[in-house]
Amino acid sequence: MPPFALGNPDHEEALVLARIYSGAIYGVDAYSVEIEVDAGHGDPATVIVGLPDAAVKESKDRVHTALHNSGFRPHVGRTTVNLAPADIKKEGASFDLPIAIGMIAARGDIATERLNHFALVGELALSGEVRRVKGVLPIAMAARRKGHHGILVPADNAEEAAVVDGLRVYPIRTLRQAADFLDAKLADEPFHVDLDRVYRESLGEHEDDFADVKGQEQAKRSIEVAVAGGHNILMIGPPGTGKTMLAKRIPSILPPMSLEEALEATKIHSIAGALEPHRALIVKRPFRSPHHTISDAGLLGGGAHPAPGEVSLAHRGVLFLDELPEFHRNVLEVLRQPLEDGVVTISRAAGSVTFPCRFMLVAAMNPCPCGYYGDRRRQCRCTQNQIQNYRNKISGPLLDRIDIHVEVPSARYQDLSSLAKGPPSPEIRQRVVNARRVQQARFKGRKKIHCNAGMSAKDLQKFTALKPEAQEMIKVAMTDLNFSARAYDRILKVARTIADLGASDEILPAHVSEAVQYRSLDRSMWT
Repeated sequence: MPPFALGNPDHEEALVLARIYSGAIYGVDAYSVEIEVDAGHGDPATVIVGLPDAAVKESKDRVHTALHNSGFRPHVGRTTVNLAPADIKKEGASFDLPIAIGMIAARGDIATERLNHFALVGELALSGEVRRVKGVLPIAMAARRKGHHGILVPADNAEEAAVVDGLRVYPIRTLRQAADFLDAKLADEPFHVDLDRVYRESLGEHEDDFADVKGQEQAKRSIEVAVAGGHNILMIGPPGTGKTMLAKRIPSILPPMSLEEALEATKIHSIAGALEPHRALIVKRPFRSPHHTISDAGLLGGGAHPAPGEVSLAHRGVLFLDELPEFHRNVLEVLRQPLEDGVVTISRAAGSVTFPCRFMLVAAMNPCPCGYYGDRRRQCRCTQNQIQNYRNKISGPLLDRIDIHVEVPSARYQDLSSLAKGPPSPEIRQRVVNARRVQQARFKGRKKIHCNAGMSAKDLQKFTALKPEAQEMIKVAMTDLNFSARAYDRILKVARTIADLGASDEILPAHVSEAVQYRSLDRSMWT
C-alpha cells in the first residue's frame, strides 16, 4: 500500500466530516463556497448536492481517478459532498481540488484544523495534476474577505492571485502536493509577485507608432483629443486611407492604468478565461477588435451562464469596430445603453448579473457601399438610395453617442513621398497624460468619473462655463446644424478636453469651434 494510502483494510476506518473552503464567481465578483464531505457507511456511491452543474457533477469521476493515480485509495462506501450555499448554482471544474482534499480529510488523513485556514481552487487531470481555472483573482479577493490566511491555486494561476494584498498564495501542481502541504508534511513558501516590475514592463515601447503615419494630420489630432478625454470617435473615409492603421496605433498613446483600473480589467479577463497563464495583471489598456459577424451576446455578454462580452473585455480600454455598417443593426443598437451607462446587465431566470464596460469606442467606416463617395480620385458607383440605406444602418441615437466624427480622406502624394515624420507616439502620449492629470485633479474623489467623457449634467454646468463669445458660437452652431441636446453636451465635453490639452482653464471660442467641427460631419452625411 502507498505510504499515504487511505485507511487500513485490517482496521475500522476513522471517518470524520470534513469542511473545505473554496469560491465561485457571480458576475465580476466571487463568493465563498463551503464544501462539506461526509464519508459514511452504505452502498458505494458519490453524491454531490448544492445545485451543481454538469461539470461539477462530473467531478466525482475525475476526482476518484485522480485519487487513484496519485496513490490514494478512495473510500468504498457512500460519500456525500455538499456545496453551500445550496441555493446558488455552482459551475465549472474549479471544485475538483477541494472535493478531492475533502475526501482525503473525511478519512482522517489530514488534520482538519489546518483546513480552516485555507481556500482551495483547481481542476484535476486524471493523473492528479492541477490545471488552471478561470476567475482565480476574484476568488482570491473573496478568500481575503472571508479571513483565510492563504489560498491554494493552480501554479499557472499563482501570479494573478498573488496581486491580492494580505493573502498568502501557494501554487499547487499536483493533488499529492496539496495533500502533503495541508497535512504539514511539506513546507512551501508563499508566492510573491513584484508589481513594480510588472508596471515597468508595461511602459515599454509599442511596435506601432504614429510617426509612421504619413499625412492625416486632422485625423491624428482628433484621435489625440479623443484619447485625452476618453471620447468615442468615428472615422469615415475611402478604403486604404489609413483608418485601421490609425486605430491600431491608439494603444501607443493611451495613458497608463492605475492599480485600481488594472485590477478591474484583470478580474474581467480572469472570469472570461482570457487571461494568459502566469499573467499577474493587465497593465496595458485593453484593445478589443471583434469581427463584424459577432452576435449581440458575443458583444454584450451572455449565455446560459452569463459571461463577459467584448464590451466588458474592453473595460478601461478601447473597443474598435472596423467596417461599422457591416455589423448587424441589432448588434449596434444594443451598444447604446452600455455607452451611456458604462455597465451592462444580463438577466436570466436564475437572476441577473452586471458587468462594467467603461470603454472608448473607436469605429471606422466607408462613406458608401463601394467606398468612394466624395473621393477626389475615384468615382462612386453607388446610387443615392444605396448610399442612404448603407448609412441608415447606423441610427441617429447611436451617432449622438459618438463624440467625435472625423473624415479620413485619401492621402496626398506629397505626404506619402515625404521623408518627414510627424510627432512620435511618446510625445503625443505625454500630452494626453498631462491632460488626464488635469482631469484627475478636477474629478478627485469621484469613483465613477475618470475623464471628461464621463461628466454628468451637473458636472457640465460646473466645469464647462462659457464666455459670451464662446456661448454665441455654440448657439449659432446648434441653430444652423440642428444638433440634438445630447450632441450639445458632447460638444461641451470635447471643448473641455481641447482646453485641457491647451492647458487652458477657460473654454475659448477656438476650443468650441474645433469641437463643433467634430460634430458637423454626421449632419452633412445623414441628412
